[in-house]
Amino acid sequence: MSFTLAIVGRPNVGKSTLFNRLVGKRLALVDDQPGVTRDLREGAGRLADLRFTVIDTAGLENETGDSLPARMRRLTERAVDEADICLFVLDARQGVTADDLVFADILRKRADHVLLACNKAEGRAGEAGLYEAYQLGLGEPIAISAEHGEGMEDLYAALQPIADAFEAQMRSQAAELAQQEPSDNDEPEEGEEFALNPQKPLQIAVIGRPNAGKSTLINKILGQDRLLTGPEAGITRDSIGLEIDWSGQRFRIFDTAGMRRKAKVVEKLEQLSVADGIRAVKFAEVVVVLLDVQNPFEQQDLRIADLAAREGRAVVIGINKWDLEDDKQQRLHALKEQLERLLPQLRGVPLVTLSGQTGRGLDRLHEAILRAYTAWNQRVSTARLNRWLTEHIERHPPPAPSGRRIRLRYMTQAKTRPPTFVLFCSRPDDLPDSYRRFVINGLREQFDLEATPIRLIVKASDNPYAEKARKRKIY
Repeated sequence: MSFTLAIVGRPNVGKSTLFNRLVGKRLALVDDQPGVTRDLREGAGRLADLRFTVIDTAGLENETGDSLPARMRRLTERAVDEADICLFVLDARQGVTADDLVFADILRKRADHVLLACNKAEGRAGEAGLYEAYQLGLGEPIAISAEHGEGMEDLYAALQPIADAFEAQMRSQAAELAQQEPSDNDEPEEGEEFALNPQKPLQIAVIGRPNAGKSTLINKILGQDRLLTGPEAGITRDSIGLEIDWSGQRFRIFDTAGMRRKAKVVEKLEQLSVADGIRAVKFAEVVVVLLDVQNPFEQQDLRIADLAAREGRAVVIGINKWDLEDDKQQRLHALKEQLERLLPQLRGVPLVTLSGQTGRGLDRLHEAILRAYTAWNQRVSTARLNRWLTEHIERHPPPAPSGRRIRLRYMTQAKTRPPTFVLFCSRPDDLPDSYRRFVINGLREQFDLEATPIRLIVKASDNPYAEKARKRKIY
């Protein structure tokens, strides 16, 4: 059985660096600026033979009320309540501060197990802070350097007895459950089989401009306030992936930082945040582009949607804050017209009106995501494609530049995710872009591919007469 380890402490003591060290990869953003981490980020931690879930938390600040630091603190305190072990991290070079004393007292009252680590303890600069840490009354401090990997053996030695006790407790509870007589409700119906779904979680990225309501929407899907929200734009700093069961389907949903115009992104931290969001799009299977109904389809919205299409992801357009709209019918008609006109490369993509605040429309969003994912994975047989191509050519023949008609000879699907088709024809360089788009739109309508980008590769077909002439020459 694995346990949960929450890393807590003041801002900029190296929590995210330690988190990345324990998960063995760079998942959390790291910067010298304090307060980079604002949400809870989970990862699969590993230390020698120990396996556990590690949680990176926002920096604790001595704030109350409804300010952003106070909301961040409440989110961290919730992680403390839910974790099996809390690792309280200090900056050994700064020593113990007044805030450290306050937070140590909170941890003593709220956490079942607390370990104390003094980070940045490499060299002699952190010796004084290490000795000061004894005054917190949390046991012997562990000297570590998350950046250089020092002190991990001592951290393992401190974690191991707690992990062993936790595992023994879990085994005991499992044994007690096994001894209990099963109730009638536990027996399967005749002919019914119980089977675990081996399918991997469907990867979803929610992207959009700052303050479009991405975190609020994901919290509503989760059914709990897991992500930090508020009226301030740009609260989310890095891409947070959360795995959930949503209406019987496993999802991993990534909340991403709001994307502004490139010219406005000048700070290093925001550049890192935007790059992190772009990586989430590249690894996603379905991208939900979330727009604010009060300012939809602004230039940056169009760039974001085009990014998802160019990356070949299945796309769903979500119109958020729909509860604020009065004339819904007329507004919906106008939005659909704008989508067709401004994003022709996403023709037919699902447009879902919803409210992340109230939860209205989440069922439609769920259905649209699954429909887009199905289309993204769809494969059409070569026989069906060429029957359609023959009928398509008869109704709408290709152009005849310079008086010579281009011949469309053969079509096949090369891959899925997204659906990619290869069209063999004579003189592919002369086939106009308008006719290529015409073929793509025909594929969408005929094979129910309206919720996904389509790739069309046009190639020259071999000349059969040239092959016959070559054989005659040889023989």
